Amino acid sequence: MWRDRWLALAILGAAVTCLACLTPVAVLALGALGLGAWTGRVDLVLLPLLLGVVGLAIYRYRTTRRRSP
Repeated sequence: MWRDRWLALAILGAAVTCLACLTPVAVLALGALGLGAWTGRVDLVLLPLLLGVVGLAIYRYRTTRRRSP
């Protein structure tokens, strides 16, 4: 059975982005990495990223379903 790696990557990306949207988790992670100055702009990056990976997941799911009989 053929597996769609882009679909798996999009689902994984959506899950990771949803976890990162929890701002306290993102603030702690960025602080641990020494990037604490970016915490004010976390929402400006994470929300478009979430929309992008969810869109990719929907697109790949639809194209995969069309190919399968």
